[in-house]
Amino acid sequence: MKVDHVGIVVASLHDALPLWTRLLGEPSAPAEEVPGGGVRVAFLGSGETHVELVEPTGPDSPVSKFLATRGGGIHHIAFGVPDVDRALRDVEARGGRLIDRRGRPGARGRRVGFAHPLAFGGVLVEFVEEPR
Repeated sequence: MKVDHVGIVVASLHDALPLWTRLLGEPSAPAEEVPGGGVRVAFLGSGETHVELVEPTGPDSPVSKFLATRGGGIHHIAFGVPDVDRALRDVEARGGRLIDRRGRPGARGRRVGFAHPLAFGGVLVEFVEEPR
């Protein structure tokens, strides 16, 4: 299992992108809205691990609530896995709590699933399945 990306919540991609591109270079693709996620995201960095900037698209988005209560900053760590559903079942089998019981559409055409922060000592963990 490898680290796919680290998600960072920002109030505005427009404001955050210039700061992060100085460090990591231009986004690997244009910003995109995640279906059903209530967010717009941009991925930066080269190689296997990226930084994902996450901007809420509305006040009801879970990321909007995160931003209101905690401010911007690190939101989650994502691991690349061959099978999101299996990764989620493994967490649940070890007694971990889940946000998603099955994978769902995510950014970059990938399937994703989230384990609840209580499953990993307060850290929100995302599993990312590469397209087949």
